[in-house]
Formats: sequence, C-alpha cells, structure tokens
Amino acid sequence: MTLFWINLFLVYSFSFSSRLVAGYTNPISNNFPKPYKPFVALALLSLILISGLRINIGDTSAYTHSYIMNDFTWEYVQNNKDPGFSILQMILKNITEDPQLLLFITAFVTNLLIGITLYKYSRNIEISLYVYITSGLFTVSMNGIRQFLAASIIFFSLKYLLKGEFKFYLIFVLIASTFHQSALILIPIYFIVRRKAWTKFTFFIIAIAVTLVFGFNYFSEILFSAIEDSQYSHYSDFNEGGANIMRVLVDIVPVIIAFLGREKLRILWPKIDIIVNLSLINLVFGLIATQNWIFARFNIYFSLFNLILITWIIYAFKDSNKKLIYYGIIVLYFLYYYYDHVIIQGINYQSNIIKF
Repeated sequence: MTLFWINLFLVYSFSFSSRLVAGYTNPISNNFPKPYKPFVALALLSLILISGLRINIGDTSAYTHSYIMNDFTWEYVQNNKDPGFSILQMILKNITEDPQLLLFITAFVTNLLIGITLYKYSRNIEISLYVYITSGLFTVSMNGIRQFLAASIIFFSLKYLLKGEFKFYLIFVLIASTFHQSALILIPIYFIVRRKAWTKFTFFIIAIAVTLVFGFNYFSEILFSAIEDSQYSHYSDFNEGGANIMRVLVDIVPVIIAFLGREKLRILWPKIDIIVNLSLINLVFGLIATQNWIFARFNIYFSLFNLILITWIIYAFKDSNKKLIYYGIIVLYFLYYYYDHVIIQGINYQSNIIKF
C-alpha cells in the first residue's frame, strides 16, 4: 500500500495546486475555475504510472496470461466477444510479447479520458481525483480492465449527453461496447437521465430498486433465465454474496445532499439534473448488488459521475459551511479508503519497475 499512499498524496497535491492557479474561462460558467493544465497532467501521470506499471491487483494476472498465451489473429477477433479489445491486443502483441504494454496502454487511455472529463465538468478537480482514489474506483480500474476502459469512453462522451446530441453519444457507446458488450445498457439510459431530477419518475425508479432488493430471488430467476444463452450466462452460477453495504452508504450520501440542495444546484449548473440522475442509477444498482455482487459490475458505468456530483454539492451549502463539508469529504473518504483497502482487502501493490 505504500505506493498507493504516495500516489494519493501526489495526485491530491498536484490537482489542488492546479486549482490554486486556475483561470476563469470554463465553458460551464465564468465563475467556474478552470484548473491549470500542467498540474492536472502531473496528477494524471501519477495515476497512469501506478496503474500501468503494476503486475497484480484483481484480474490483472488473468489478462497478462491471456495476452501471453493467445495468438491474436483476425480469426481470433471474429470468434471472440469484444472485438475492440481483441484488436487492441493484436496490435500491441505485434509490437511486443510483454503484457506490460497492454496494462500501460489501457491505464493511459482510461485515466486520460477520465481526467479530461473531470477537468471539464468537476467543480473541484482535487476532490474528484481524491474521491476517484479513495472510493476505490481507481483500484477497480486495475481489476475490470475491459469494462472500465469502456466506462471511461462513455464518461468522455458526457458532452454529447449534456447537449442532447444522441448520434454522437451513440457512436461512443458503440465503440465502448466493442470492449465490453454490457456498455450497450447506456443506450436506453440516455433517454432516462435527460429529464428533471426528483420528479415522480425519479421516485418510481427508486421504488423499483427497493422492490427488486426485497424480491431479489424472483427477479434473479427471470434475469438469469433471459441470459442463459448469452455470453453472460456464467453469471447465473455466481454465488459470492452481496456487495458490502458500506459501498451503498458511501454512494447514497451525495445523492441525499443533492436532493436537499436541488434548487441551488440547478442555479449553479442547470445541467446538474442529468448528473444527479446518473448517480441515482448508480445507487439503484448498488442497492441490487447488496443481494448479488455481480450487479455491482454495472456501477462501473455510473459511479464515475459521482466524482462530478460530489464536487458540486459542496456549493449547495452556505459559505460558512463549505470548508466543513470539504474537509469532511477528505476525512471520511480517507477512513473508507483505509477500511476498504487495508482492513478488508489487504491490498499489496506489486511492480517490476516501481519498487519501494
């Protein structure tokens, strides 16, 4: 964990410094500071190096083994799911047999796309990147490589979701689906989230989530029966229990605050309702995942939007309370990070290049 702690310190320090020397030419609002690019780049560089130069964490070893053992030909691409990822591996393996290149390229693209999007839409870049690490999302990006790469592509298309340019948004979703087919779920999501938050429809969605949690056994039978002939049929055999309820508590707090400060948030940024709706869907999947952990895989697509929302809710409070909320986020997420990564997972980062 030593390198993880160093990474957290460097990312926060560089991104905090980027806001100290920020300009005020952000496209959202002239009062919305635009961070200093070189410092943001240094923060992203730290993330990329730590992620790209690893040799363990989650299913990293499975990806490296597959890269070494498989012969990535056009026939392989045609016969395997997720052709985009297969083509990427085919290109990289023509360069080198070393799977470290695959890990580095995916880490570079994933973190760069996330960083660019946060640079554009986060109200506090250092809080977004800090929560990206301490909420565990950065670690997850080193585990579900394909899906997180797909999620970062969709996250990068936020511009078109906000503007209502469905054709361009669809292109990004289709590209993402070549890396992980589950990304196609983001197509109907477009029509769900582009509406005012906290309407009757919002509470209808929440009610459905609660109903699914309490009636999960019946719901799961229907779902797994529907996918039994698909590439995801093996998920029906997944039986490792539900996701940690602590994860749901972490996700629910920003949503509750967004509800309480909804009117002020709309004044600060009229498009915030779309972000709130995406965070609500993230919470819905989180609730369902407490019954079966596999549903937390869908959170990968939506949890990134929490990184934007949590920075805006700070400004829903009175000026006298903003510092308290800011430092509260720092402390509470730090405690969660320690609890999740040290006490629960006991993560031990390894690298052949970065050694400490």
